[in-house]
Amino acid sequence: MLSKAPGGPETLVLEELPDPVAGPGQLLVQVKACSINYPDVLIIEDKYQFKPPRPFAPGGEIAGVVEAIGDGVSGWQVGDRVLGTVGNGGLSEKMAVPAAGMYRLPDERSFAEGAALILTYGTSIHALVDRGRLKPGQTLLVLGAAGGVGLAAIELGKAFGARVVAAVSSEEKAAAARQSGADEVVIYGRAPFDKEQSKALAEQFKAAVGKNGADVIYDPVGGDYAEPALRAIGWEGRYLVVGFPAGIPRLPLNLTLLKSCDVCGVFWGAFAARDPQANRAHVEQLFAFWREGKIAPRVTETFPFERGGEAIAKMAARGAIGKLVVEVSA
Repeated sequence: MLSKAPGGPETLVLEELPDPVAGPGQLLVQVKACSINYPDVLIIEDKYQFKPPRPFAPGGEIAGVVEAIGDGVSGWQVGDRVLGTVGNGGLSEKMAVPAAGMYRLPDERSFAEGAALILTYGTSIHALVDRGRLKPGQTLLVLGAAGGVGLAAIELGKAFGARVVAAVSSEEKAAAARQSGADEVVIYGRAPFDKEQSKALAEQFKAAVGKNGADVIYDPVGGDYAEPALRAIGWEGRYLVVGFPAGIPRLPLNLTLLKSCDVCGVFWGAFAARDPQANRAHVEQLFAFWREGKIAPRVTETFPFERGGEAIAKMAARGAIGKLVVEVSA
């Protein structure tokens, strides 16, 4: 499923291409499932940090079966079930991928679950541990809490012993947040907000997090939601900047002085590339939590391959609860 010119999901086209070949250090993977994430919305519009040369397939997270093994690769066999992140290219029946970036998919897990694990939970564990320094007993406020990264942040926050306040835009999304373990839920209105609405939302957040404020705020939304959330931060709190589907906010920096707080960028892809050893340790922790039942990727909708563009459109409209997965091949 190719992006041949910048544009929305309607510009994607299905085409036949020659089969890829596993080069040195690579595995040839038959892609069974590819999950959709917000970067897929941006990358086809040339709005993401990385702009691959066209034509390219979107899809940064896959699960599948090893078909062939390139030179210099050990520890893998044809037929092994794998999962991993690929940047882009996942909406393809076959991919040649670096073996170093693949992980074993446990036999008891489906391909859809496998495709839904690494990116959202990898982002969230890096955010909460490395950037947020979240500790047991602290209060975590999660915006956009019913999306893929939001639900992951709730589950990981609980796994690390935090009190978690989830902020969402509907009662349906509130139910999903509670099911994932949120201790309290705030339902906010749809932006844009005027000054009074912004102030009212800040009071909602403050009431939910408690008089000491939030120790960590996880914000994958941005826009008009950011400033009210920042007003609810506690002394020396950490505000985690994860994404901007509601727009890039402008924060009044006097608030950071008054609360002596940190505003921390979270760029998981760059972290994983710069420190692969630390990232692999995080992924091993995620697999342990998965085995223990402390986290569980929530795939709420699957799409056949030919309707992959619809999955990206639903993500763009912020209509997704949990993870959307495209079933690429049977």
